[in-house]
Order: sequence, then C-alpha cells, then structure tokens
Amino acid sequence: MSSLTRRQILSGLTLLPLLTALPARSATLAVVIKGMKFNPATLQIAAGDSVTFTNEDGAPHTATADDKSWDTGRLSRGNAASITFAAPGRYAYHCAVHPSMKGVIIVA
Repeated sequence: MSSLTRRQILSGLTLLPLLTALPARSATLAVVIKGMKFNPATLQIAAGDSVTFTNEDGAPHTATADDKSWDTGRLSRGNAASITFAAPGRYAYHCAVHPSMKGVIIVA
C-alpha cells in the first residue's frame, strides 16, 4: 500500500469545489398573447421557473389553469403577469375570456 504525498492530497482537495453542485437558478420565460393565441402554446420549463404572460392583443385575456389553481387575472393590452411553477407536472391553461385559446406548461 502506498502513502499519499502532501502534494497529492492538496491537489485532490482543489477538486472538491468542482464536485459540489451549484444551486439551481430559476429563470423567467415568456408567453406572448397575440393573434388570439398563446405563443408558444407549449412551454417546457424547470421547477422553480416563472412564466410571464404578456398581452399584445387589443382584446383582454387571461391565462387561467384548467384546474383553477392559478390565474393571471384579466390582462389588457400591454399588461403582464408572472406565475411561478414550483412542482413538476403538466399545467394546462386557457383564456377565461376566450376559452378556445389553450396552452400547456410542462415543468420538469
């Protein structure tokens, strides 16, 4: 069995910071409401990320979870609202004013 030299031990210690995971940083992604559509209609994000819904239409819109667990409220042209998605899952949503407008947020 060989002994480790002081140099080998110290060089091994310099690798320790590389072995520790960096904390995950949350991101804010965008969904634009324009032309009576959510764009993108399907968005994949990481847990802890936020989505900002911005209305660029002349008509008012909402982004409302199909299960009613979250809602941006009524957004007039130029208004925006953000929702944070903490848990993984598939979050289907629609516009409460125009129910034919639909989207999905997929949280990994």
